[in-house]
Amino acid sequence: MLVYSEADAHSLPVHLADEAICIGPASSRESYLNIPSIMSAALISGAQAIHPGYGFLAENADFAEVCKEHGLVFIGPPPEILRRFHDKVATRVAMKTLGLPVIPGSDGPVKTMAEGLRIGEAVGYPVMLKARSGGGGRGMRKVSAPQELQRLWDQASSEAKASFGDAGLYVERCLEGVRHVETQIAVDEYGSGICLGERECSIQRRNQKMIEEAPSASISEELRQEIARRAVDAAVRCGYRNVGTFEFLVDARGEFYFIEVNSRIQVEHTVTEMTTGIDLVKEQIALASGQPLSFSEEQIWVSGHAIECRINAEDSEQNFAPSTGVLTTWLTPGGPGIRIDTHCFQGYEVPPYYDSLLAKVIAWGRDRAEAVTRMQRALDEFTIVGVTTNIPAHKKILASELFRSGQVTTHLIDTVGVDALST
Repeated sequence: MLVYSEADAHSLPVHLADEAICIGPASSRESYLNIPSIMSAALISGAQAIHPGYGFLAENADFAEVCKEHGLVFIGPPPEILRRFHDKVATRVAMKTLGLPVIPGSDGPVKTMAEGLRIGEAVGYPVMLKARSGGGGRGMRKVSAPQELQRLWDQASSEAKASFGDAGLYVERCLEGVRHVETQIAVDEYGSGICLGERECSIQRRNQKMIEEAPSASISEELRQEIARRAVDAAVRCGYRNVGTFEFLVDARGEFYFIEVNSRIQVEHTVTEMTTGIDLVKEQIALASGQPLSFSEEQIWVSGHAIECRINAEDSEQNFAPSTGVLTTWLTPGGPGIRIDTHCFQGYEVPPYYDSLLAKVIAWGRDRAEAVTRMQRALDEFTIVGVTTNIPAHKKILASELFRSGQVTTHLIDTVGVDALST
């Protein structure tokens, strides 16, 4: 059974579902964030469990608690774990206690502007303002000088409040010239934990990921094993359960720093599935039902290389302005090693209410070069008419020497732009 808002009434998942129930109007607060409506739909349908998806309530401890109170299994970490990791500041302190290196910054939420200025002076500018709750790049601002703090503080706080219902912020030194590497972990109810490899997510624009790949092309084998070992050790020691992601920044010297835990399945989990052959959502469901991990470390074998491009309804030639409209033509690519995850089809009307993601194109190859070549062919074949997409930007990035050499950093797109990258 699937729940949907009025704006998604004609999306592909609704058409494919055995049963679908509308839970409210387009506004997310009245539909996808409306816990009573979701619970009513679940109970009416006779559901036994609820999978929260990628966002909205995926890391909401109150929602997981309500599920538990009504005899429904929440497919994800239990409420107490979600509460523990919901506060990014507390998580940061906990990981530091467990021995993971963290970025210099505040040890708690920053309550006043004066305190923020003191911390900025102590750690050195630029600094990052980050939302205490949530993730996904929301409520984040880079502050280059003390005089910018007030304006950007208000922006970050307002966005955090709108996105997560919590205006709290913390401050970290802004590390520049770094790469974003994250580890996919899973821990069962019996405390057995495992890492399914890492993903490189350094191609970002305004802290929003554009391209992800597995394994990382920029770190050594020694560092790969070190990050995996320490992430799993921290996850097990802090009592984590189910599937999750430990995220890190890696600097030019190969030093790594913990930044946050995502207590949910992530959009980019597909590249891990393509390189390990393990269905992570299936594993989520099994772990939530109390089963032990279905595989051991010896059974995980990373094969080849996978790349994911997020195809968004936005005009990369016009500063990535959002685009809406009817998909008058929608022809997806195929062929060896190509996977498409999407909710769209020809004739679908792209709504203006939610994330602009239209599809994820995933390309697998025996090595990174083959994965890149297959992705380029897939993007050339992907035909979308009716809205403007960021496919041209992806093509330029994939063709660039910096990307091909694995030398990209998290601020590269924002610093030089896509066009300069491709020259």
